[in-house]
Amino acid sequence: MRPTGTAAELERRRRRAVTLVEGGESPSVVARVLGVTPASLRRWRRLARQPTGLAAKPALGPKPGLTERQLATLEALLKQGAVVHGWSNRWWTCKRIAVLIERHFGIRYHPGHVYRLLVQRLHWTCQKPQKRARERNLKEVERWIADDWPRILRQAYQRRARIALLDESGFMLAPVVRRTMAPRGQTPILDCSDKHDRISVISAITLSPRAVRVGLHFMLLGKDENFHGEEVVLFLQQLRGEMGGPWTIVWDRSNAHSRAQVVKAWLARHSNVVVEDFPAHAPNTNPDEDVWSWTKYGRLCNLAPGDVVELRQHIVDALVALKNQPQLLVSFILHARVPLLLA
Repeated sequence: MRPTGTAAELERRRRRAVTLVEGGESPSVVARVLGVTPASLRRWRRLARQPTGLAAKPALGPKPGLTERQLATLEALLKQGAVVHGWSNRWWTCKRIAVLIERHFGIRYHPGHVYRLLVQRLHWTCQKPQKRARERNLKEVERWIADDWPRILRQAYQRRARIALLDESGFMLAPVVRRTMAPRGQTPILDCSDKHDRISVISAITLSPRAVRVGLHFMLLGKDENFHGEEVVLFLQQLRGEMGGPWTIVWDRSNAHSRAQVVKAWLARHSNVVVEDFPAHAPNTNPDEDVWSWTKYGRLCNLAPGDVVELRQHIVDALVALKNQPQLLVSFILHARVPLLLA
């Protein structure tokens, strides 16, 4: 029976045995220590006289159930989506793929083996789908990225203005639960509050087209407060107070922004602040969305604070930490496909 180990490990084992015997060790002792028969040891000593006599053949393992041609066919079927093959949505699970393989090729696979097949032979990965609004006009989004964003950058550069990519979000006292490692059959318990208290936050990734710098500014409201025009104006005033100079504000088309009368009045009094809109139903064009993803689903996931005071401190700490990582902010910009530099 072939011992366990790679071909290289088996060859090293054989050469070590021959070296010990040639060095004067008792063949019976070496055979007993290595767990081999004396006959195998004598055979290795004969083979050692040949240049590659002690080389071990690699273990071939079981023959794969699907040939390369069948595997290519399977990938083509998978790319059609699960709906084409009778499921209610287009996303694939290992159980569904196992059914598909048996249906088309007559080969039964365990779902766990299907996962290894996908990873090792098709080089697929497990991914979380991104949501996209059905109302989105894809051509309009592409036009905005290709035409409007370069214009916004160019005009801000000419005005020596900074750009603020602005958005709001909310943090609940209830935790954002993400997976964690734990012993099999011992599901972790997250003790948390059942209250629906929350804190609303506004932030802006800021760009300096001339200096090619990025920054982050933010403001938190009190417990269970919502953003209206008055709060948006307070944040705009905070931006001007912290940085000064002219600004270009880019935000979505929510009622709390340029539609609010108090915001319109404030903008009328500050002619050096220009407002631009992101394309409709396209939040992923705003790099500031990744600020919320990073804090909620990364830094603060599974956080179960005792009250909103503790929650507030954690939010501030997370955003300050992000503010001190400009390269991470740049990655948010690149992910949103809005370049920092003019072409």
